[in-house]
Amino acid sequence: MALPYDDLVRLRRTDPAWRLLTADRAPVIATFLDRAFRSGERRTWAESEITVVLEDVLFEVQALEGAEAVPRSAGDYLTEWAQDDKGWLRKFYPAGTDEAHFDLSPAAERALGWLDTLFDRGFIGTESRLRTAIHLLEQIVEGVEDDPDERVRRLEAQRAEIDRQIAAIRAGDVPILDDRGLRERFLQFARLARDLLSDFRAVEHRFRELDRDVRTRIAGWEGDKGTLLRDVFGDRDVIADSDEGQSFRAFWDFLMTPESQEHLSQLLDRVLEIEALSEEGAPGESQSSLRRVHYEWIVAGEQTQRTVARLSQQLRRFLDDQAYLENRRIIETLNRIGRHALAIASDGRSGPDMDIDGTAAEVSLPLERPPASAVDDDTIDLKLDDTAVEDLDLSMLFDQVFVDTARLERQIGDLLAMADQVSLATVVHRYPLREGLAELVGYLSVASSSSAAVIDEDRRDVLEWTDRRGVRRRARVPVVVFRRTEGSGSHG
Repeated sequence: MALPYDDLVRLRRTDPAWRLLTADRAPVIATFLDRAFRSGERRTWAESEITVVLEDVLFEVQALEGAEAVPRSAGDYLTEWAQDDKGWLRKFYPAGTDEAHFDLSPAAERALGWLDTLFDRGFIGTESRLRTAIHLLEQIVEGVEDDPDERVRRLEAQRAEIDRQIAAIRAGDVPILDDRGLRERFLQFARLARDLLSDFRAVEHRFRELDRDVRTRIAGWEGDKGTLLRDVFGDRDVIADSDEGQSFRAFWDFLMTPESQEHLSQLLDRVLEIEALSEEGAPGESQSSLRRVHYEWIVAGEQTQRTVARLSQQLRRFLDDQAYLENRRIIETLNRIGRHALAIASDGRSGPDMDIDGTAAEVSLPLERPPASAVDDDTIDLKLDDTAVEDLDLSMLFDQVFVDTARLERQIGDLLAMADQVSLATVVHRYPLREGLAELVGYLSVASSSSAAVIDEDRRDVLEWTDRRGVRRRARVPVVVFRRTEGSGSHG
């Protein structure tokens, strides 16, 4: 990779990793960051906890070089190192807590990784890396091969090699890695495990930058929502569809399968039981952290996923805020109309400033007009002389019919005492109508007000009775059925 002079000048001025390496207290900062975020199993720290870790480092430095070497408090240093002009720590507030938390920035992790290379590792393995490089080249070649015959030929060659190895093992030739090969491969795995955690921080940092970008644009946006949403989703798709985003998604899908987690756990347990590797590890790496490294990958991946989820929450909040602002604008418009109306009313004007003849055309269709009909003369002459009053028959005014509904209910109850249900036709047959139509209406009134009666409008009963003049009458009514309820029966 080329190193242009102007780019190096810009990086020296702006890159947090370079600033860390050239800081006056770089050894103190690097020692603290390595101990807090790489030597243990913690990825993030609460402020109260990480302050204790930094105080221990400051105490050790003061014991070696004096109090003037690090004269400030641990809290002051944490605040300074998390500021934008330093950028070595990320200070944030998790949901549900008001205590600040700290995480290592990707730039600081790059600086620590470069410092690792300055130490004598004691053993520099090349065989395992060469085999890894060759294996990667083979994967590339096989991945672009589109000739079915060539692919089959390679698979057959691999099968022949596997059969040869199986035959050799059965014959007693079992190849076993020596201690050198074991240490070389184990150290390479430890470095790859740490690099994966660094990659997670870099991917998460990329998504946080997008999240901050979205918040900034939403806060100052004055245009329509559609344009903003298109821009936001477009940026999100750029990250998700990039090589980095697709690789992260493939890695996450593989890691989250139960089979993969179980396989990794079994492999790590088996490897860490090997006697030749009992004291080995990457610089600063502990065996316990390597045993759980795949769970640390999951935790780091979940933090990255939560960063993406915050994007969606921010969009929903933006839409909610916009709906609130639009509603408030409508209310303000109505209030302005009301104030304007009051101002016009208090102006002393008696009427509106203009008249509108009509807001719509009146349409009258010919078929909507009613046909002509003769008007009957229904005028009633109420002028009566004295002789006419004397000849009037006033008996109709006093000949009124009274229907005792209590008697009707007793009659229904008497019949329900002998059966679970009874129809109105049965009741009328057992107790003929004394008052004619008025009594029949009384029965219907009782039925309509009772929850124990069922009125079937789809069927009809024909009921007959004889009025006071001896004329046989007939009425067609809905079928009515009275049902027995608790407490119903004879009232006698």
